[in-house]
Amino acid sequence: MAVTKRVRIYTEEDVANHKSAKSCWITCRGKVYDVTGFVPDHPGGDDLILAHAGTDVESIMKDGDSHDHSDSAYDMLEEYLIGRLGTEATVVSDDWDAPDDFHPEDTNSAEDFEKTQFLDLRTPLLHQMWQANFSKSYYLKQVHQPRHLQESARLFAYDIFEVCTRTVWYAVPLIWLPITANLFLRSMLQFNGPIPTFLSDPLLPLSLTSTVTLDAFAKTLPCFLLGNFIWTILEYGMHRFLFHIDDYLPDHYAFLTLHFLLHGIHHYMPMDRLRLVMPPVMFGILQAPFTRLAYILFPTPVANGIISGSFAFYVLYDCMHYALHHTKLPAYLRHMKKYHLAHHYKNFELGFGVTSKIWDYVFKTVLPV
Repeated sequence: MAVTKRVRIYTEEDVANHKSAKSCWITCRGKVYDVTGFVPDHPGGDDLILAHAGTDVESIMKDGDSHDHSDSAYDMLEEYLIGRLGTEATVVSDDWDAPDDFHPEDTNSAEDFEKTQFLDLRTPLLHQMWQANFSKSYYLKQVHQPRHLQESARLFAYDIFEVCTRTVWYAVPLIWLPITANLFLRSMLQFNGPIPTFLSDPLLPLSLTSTVTLDAFAKTLPCFLLGNFIWTILEYGMHRFLFHIDDYLPDHYAFLTLHFLLHGIHHYMPMDRLRLVMPPVMFGILQAPFTRLAYILFPTPVANGIISGSFAFYVLYDCMHYALHHTKLPAYLRHMKKYHLAHHYKNFELGFGVTSKIWDYVFKTVLPV
């Protein structure tokens, strides 16, 4: 039996962008039609059809005063079918307010897919994204409407790949704090003189801790604090300009899939305990160009001090991010929890700060809560 490709799903905004003689789309009975080729041949004249370009024409086609269309007209319209309008699942709302004990209801996977025809949470998501039958506009509307399951939804069909997408929160400090400490020690030792590279002797700093001087510590500490500050900029900048690159995202399944893997899945399933911190491989890839840049711009002792400070604040960021979603917190962190959850459930175009709101104030993206 031949496999039938699913009809492509569009939004009303997609249709509204095609309202000229060069590209004329209309909707009728929930379906989307590209009637550009029919405009010159329309019996009522091209002006009549262009007057309703980019809109729904069901009522006008039934209007006897204008022209009540025959069944053959509807049959002819089907020749120009290109897709259908998607049905929205509405969770995000401007009047959303999070209680301290926020626990969202679980999503009925079967009903959700039947309604939206977006992603079926019962089957691996990555393959569905790669075979995407929806427009970028519909993808962005759906991926920012949170769903919730008791267990993590699968990304891959094969366990060997799937396990790499799930990370317990404590893996972050276990992996990156020793690296941070090593870099901090190396920075202090390098201020005293040259030492072998990490690859040639990774454990060297531990055997030389007794030789560290107060003067070396005094030189490394400002570098470490500068790294803390740089991380706050990176945290805000990457969240806003990389993870939320929505407006500039090409309408192509490969870019939609990449967006989904980088951050879309977190907005789609924001309470997934095993996808709240970065998998070590992903952070390893993301940090590589920035650490390389540090070594180009600064002497090695300074670079190692800055990188150790950035890594320390990264660990704080990821652990805090997990806590904001799943932990009872003291007063300041309770406020940041409400602030961050509002980014998911109230307005995902504001509130990019996770550990603090400082850069939201600077760039005027504070989210009122």
